[in-house]
Amino acid sequence: MKKVRMMMMLVMTVITTSIFAQSKTETFKVNGNCGMCKSRIEKAVKTEGVTKADWDVDSKIMTVSYDTRKTNMDEIQKKVAAAGHDTEKFAAEADAYQKLPGCCKYDRRNEKLD
Repeated sequence: MKKVRMMMMLVMTVITTSIFAQSKTETFKVNGNCGMCKSRIEKAVKTEGVTKADWDVDSKIMTVSYDTRKTNMDEIQKKVAAAGHDTEKFAAEADAYQKLPGCCKYDRRNEKLD
């Protein structure tokens, strides 16, 4: 009888854990121009906790799925900015932007994306 109870508790624990998994999908704008930008932006965010990253060249929208227990939206956007691309919340450092290839240098006159 104790084994049956123990197995039931184990099964309930596994089910509860999977139900309350902390996966989240969000979108945000990222400045960039081309396929090279797409590769760089997506690579920058593919770190621990990020399960999906897709940046659309035309709309400039990044869709990212991540585990909220391992990372958060600010950290993800900071990684994009560190790669040289401005996001809605974080601007790339001038040095990071200057290291981008010529075709990847976007218009930075508007400091914030709308």
